[in-house]
Amino acid sequence: MTALVWDKTGEKFYQTGIQCGVLYLQDGRVVVWNGLTGMDETSESELTSYYLDGVKYLENLSPGDFSGKLKAWTYPDEFDSVSGIAEVSSGLQYYEQPPKSFNLSYQTRVSNDIDSELGYKIHLLYNLLAKPDQSSFNTLSDEAKEPTEFGWSLTGTPPPLTGFRPTVHVVVDSTKTDPETLQAIEDIIYGTATTNPRFPTIDEIRALFDVYGILVIIDNGDGTWTAIDQAGDYITMNNPTQFTINNADATYLDATTYEVSTTYPD
Repeated sequence: MTALVWDKTGEKFYQTGIQCGVLYLQDGRVVVWNGLTGMDETSESELTSYYLDGVKYLENLSPGDFSGKLKAWTYPDEFDSVSGIAEVSSGLQYYEQPPKSFNLSYQTRVSNDIDSELGYKIHLLYNLLAKPDQSSFNTLSDEAKEPTEFGWSLTGTPPPLTGFRPTVHVVVDSTKTDPETLQAIEDIIYGTATTNPRFPTIDEIRALFDVYGILVIIDNGDGTWTAIDQAGDYITMNNPTQFTINNADATYLDATTYEVSTTYPD
């Protein structure tokens, strides 16, 4: 038997801050979002109580849909196009235009009582729509100029998700994720010296976490692809520039062209 112990050193975890914001537009453009100041996340869950002869005998809490409040001192110019502001010509904008959906990623820091830089969580938000808050601009004075903080109410449409209830919000915890898997995810969402950043599907993220014993095929979105085989079961390097992939799921499109996909062992 083991007694409970409180306040162990290194077990007081907390999250803080928001950083490394990235905006992903549906046309493929990806831009850094500097100036994020906060994200309030919530889920509109519904609690239903059941009574029999005036006595509560059951409560059911149904998961709700994602909603959030995004705040920033500034935002990238590209965000105008998804929040209902159309650039008609250089210097001319029309407001109250139809909004467009977008994807968003950002990080929050993970710390404990020993290490304030223990790690971080990567938040991935899918298929969002942003409704701008009311903006207030006050008269200038001789006192220090206070910048206007912008805000948006966020909602989202969850993409399909196999085996789980569909969700808009996915989190990758760097303190618990295999380093190679984390690097593969960051290479996708932030880009590399040879590949452009892009927003991955939920199924792609899941496949990367199941990577050991699986051949994971990643479409880099630029005509190239990456294969990950951590267990060494599928890929054989014939020489420094040539390789062979065995036992992969492949579909031949014609006599010389085929499509290879993520392969799970039997």
